[in-house]
Amino acid sequence: MNARVDGAFGVCMQSALDEVGVWVPQWMTALNEGLRQRESSASSFNEKQVYLQSRTVLANYKTRISSRFVEELSEVIHGVQSVEVAEPEARKVQTLSLDDLELMDHDQVQGTVEMARVQQIVRMAVDEELVAFTARLCAARGMSAVKTDTNPLRPDVVVEALSRVLGSLHLDESVRTRWLHSGAVPLGKALQQFYASLTHLLERLGVQPAGYSVVQAPTPRSTAAQVQAANTEPGRTESVPVSSVPSTSDEDPVLTLDHLHQLLQGNLDNGGDAVTDQGTSGSGNAMVRTLAAEVVTLMMRRMAEDTRLLRTVRDLVQGIKPVLLQVARTNPRFFADRENPARRLLDAISSQGLAFTNEQDPGYSEYAELTGRVIGALKLAKVDLPERIGAALQRYMAQIKAQPSRRQGLAMETLAKVEQRNLLAERVAGEMRARNDYPRAPGVVRRFLTGPWAQVVAHARLDLSATRVDPNAGSRYMDILADLLWSSQLAQASRNRARLIRVASVVLRTLREGLDSIDYPREASEAFFQALMGLHEAAYRTQRSDADDRSLDSRLPSVDAGLWMHASEAKESGFMEDAFILEQPVFEDTQPMSRDGLPEEASALVTSMDQLHPGAWFDLREDQNLTRCQLTWSSPHGTLFLFTGPGQRSISLTQRGAERMIALGRLRVVADHGLVQDALDAVARQALLSSGQA
Repeated sequence: MNARVDGAFGVCMQSALDEVGVWVPQWMTALNEGLRQRESSASSFNEKQVYLQSRTVLANYKTRISSRFVEELSEVIHGVQSVEVAEPEARKVQTLSLDDLELMDHDQVQGTVEMARVQQIVRMAVDEELVAFTARLCAARGMSAVKTDTNPLRPDVVVEALSRVLGSLHLDESVRTRWLHSGAVPLGKALQQFYASLTHLLERLGVQPAGYSVVQAPTPRSTAAQVQAANTEPGRTESVPVSSVPSTSDEDPVLTLDHLHQLLQGNLDNGGDAVTDQGTSGSGNAMVRTLAAEVVTLMMRRMAEDTRLLRTVRDLVQGIKPVLLQVARTNPRFFADRENPARRLLDAISSQGLAFTNEQDPGYSEYAELTGRVIGALKLAKVDLPERIGAALQRYMAQIKAQPSRRQGLAMETLAKVEQRNLLAERVAGEMRARNDYPRAPGVVRRFLTGPWAQVVAHARLDLSATRVDPNAGSRYMDILADLLWSSQLAQASRNRARLIRVASVVLRTLREGLDSIDYPREASEAFFQALMGLHEAAYRTQRSDADDRSLDSRLPSVDAGLWMHASEAKESGFMEDAFILEQPVFEDTQPMSRDGLPEEASALVTSMDQLHPGAWFDLREDQNLTRCQLTWSSPHGTLFLFTGPGQRSISLTQRGAERMIALGRLRVVADHGLVQDALDAVARQALLSSGQA
């Protein structure tokens, strides 16, 4: 990023800070005027009193609301003013999920709907100015393509800030609702002028707008507003297909958030004939089935458009839709129950499908055959469908687990043993550092002891099998330390050459024996032995001082003290060495890739070790290739991670290796939880959007 762009972004954010302090009080005045107009046009005395009360309460809280609103927005701006990072993390707008909705009460649902309506009104008012401002702001941040969610001042952020401010006040809900109704249009006008002013500023600073990437949508029935409002994810480039959210047609019933909430809570009347009522009688039971069927339809439509799955996998997944619609007739809430066999089967099928990026990938044909067979059998079932689904799920999971169990089990067992040995080696290294003669030894010796030799001692202590040739090796390898540390100190060893002659050969022989016991590569330790023999020779030839010790130590080679494992262990676990990672190229193109002619669902760079949890799917960069893999296991102490790639190939990383991969931008999250949950969350957001437009 050049200095001119850095400076433009900083100037823009500072100007935004100044302008926020001006337009927020002006908006409060406009809100008060809007309430006054509604009061004067009210058709009844009671309605006039309602708006009079709202104005009176606003007068009492005006100063507090204005100052807190300015503080909230200023905090957002301050959070992105660092120009050291190309994409500072802005505060994220909370997105509605099905789990959130299930935990809400009726008032919270209504408040969420009201906020959605305000957001919709504001977005419509600022659409043109927002597009122009975001394009120039992204360019000022050094981006070549527009990413709307990196705009920290987008309307949803502003409305969320206002929501937090109003939520912190002890107000009657009806008063808050009237403020939102009366203030939405003035807020849109204020933001319209705000964005236009900042756009002109960036234009005067010479910042040219970044480009918008346009992708042809395979399903044109959804609107751009629906994409932005219903399925926005932080950091996504504007190359998202329109079909990335559930679309609705004129024939689709409109699912509102209130209806979905009542369905989840089981609050709808269950009257009506359970057998003959097909959803047309108007009874409560008919409404329940109609809503449940609509949820299933929208959920499956979302999964059909999820390009993280191969097109052929999506076709397989769609085959189960008739089965789910039949389940919804007798169990309308099945999709909200994570333990329901029907949902678990859909989860398993879609999750396993994430493993494949090509139909030629190892294991794809077996997956497709198994999945097709299970779904086909369920579609033919006429009776006892819930029981049949449960049995099908058990068979499906049993066959899935049977395929990789042996290889994965060996890799996990190997890595668990490696972690145990390395943790013990750290304790052994601590014992060595605690010795009185350890600090006086040359650095090359100290590094050798706390690195390879600690591994030798740890291996000897753990290997307690009855077939051991030398059960006392562990103690011998520690006993040799006294002679090794003494002989490496020139000032000490040169004063007792007789002892040096006596112990030197024993020390060297024991060290080589210990390293051979763990198959430590000879070439990796040769530099250390050359240095140690040089120390012995120098001590034998002439008497040295402590100053000579320090001078020689500065010229001795270093020894890598990082995590180490046997060659056989590395092979069994697919170990990727830390040093190898640094030699590989990083992600040069951070735009979503394409597959099957459709845009890839935008994956996100991993930014924290907290995102590495078993079950999540990742794209991992190796050389110039991306490997789709699942994190299947992390060691008990979090020092080793096992990924499973195509054909059940194992890839293991140390904690340091994983951190380097993250720092180099070579790990991307494909899915950190189930695709079914993603689809259901999109349904909830679609219901919210429909409610806001009602």
